[in-house]
Amino acid sequence: MSEDPGAVLITGCSSGIGHETARHLAAKGWNVYATARRPETLGELAEAGCETLALDVTDEASMKAAVETVEGAHGAVGALVNNAGYSQSGAIETVGIDDVRRQFETNVFGLVRLTQLALPKMRAQRWGKIVNVSSMGANFTFPGGGLYHATKYAVEAISDALRFEVAGFGIHVVIVQPGLIRTGFADAATDAIRSSTPAEGPYAAFNAAVAGSTKSVYERGPLARLGGGPETVARTIERAITAKSPKIRYRVTPSARLLVGQRALMTDGMWDRMLASQFPRPGE
Repeated sequence: MSEDPGAVLITGCSSGIGHETARHLAAKGWNVYATARRPETLGELAEAGCETLALDVTDEASMKAAVETVEGAHGAVGALVNNAGYSQSGAIETVGIDDVRRQFETNVFGLVRLTQLALPKMRAQRWGKIVNVSSMGANFTFPGGGLYHATKYAVEAISDALRFEVAGFGIHVVIVQPGLIRTGFADAATDAIRSSTPAEGPYAAFNAAVAGSTKSVYERGPLARLGGGPETVARTIERAITAKSPKIRYRVTPSARLLVGQRALMTDGMWDRMLASQFPRPGE
């Protein structure tokens, strides 16, 4: 059984999962508010029937303005899709602390604050959906990705606590864990390594290998065939926001189900040995 989610507010719609989700839902006739830091990137979505707004999840005034716009038109946000995020890769010692803060501000703190802003009117109407886009990487950690994985572990913990706290108000909290999705994610991750880590030093070869491996896995590796396009996530988000009783977690693409399942069968030592066969170990 499904229900109309009302006004849908989606973050991170300039490309990838957010863009496709906004386009997909608008095509079904829903009231979609597609947002991005740079609203000029949303022209195609405006033509597709979305309302477009500037929303920077690292800026308080921007988040308040977006939520107030939706509430002014619809009374409350019906479904909030917290999608904005990116991957800051690189050996932890080499990533500047400002880049670490930016990673958490975007992937975690912005998600929390936007949820806080939307919840009062959701509670008042006693229904709503909060969909937090996490990652299969919330179940395991790859070398060079510790900071990104940490943000997704945090999203999972926050979502699990929030789910209990708001259920009595008729609000569902759903976690979506995409696997390998063919978007600009890999390019953004490799660019982040190059721009935020030293080109020389004890981790230089390792960081370069992480960048190369990330790009290869998404574009040419065997796991790429078990991935999917952003439309696979968009359809999953549609199911989550329209289901009367949605699942707690949705894993998207065979790559997510395979890797999460493999990690669950391995001890920590087994996992480390497997990674050592795939990544160079700094210092050796």
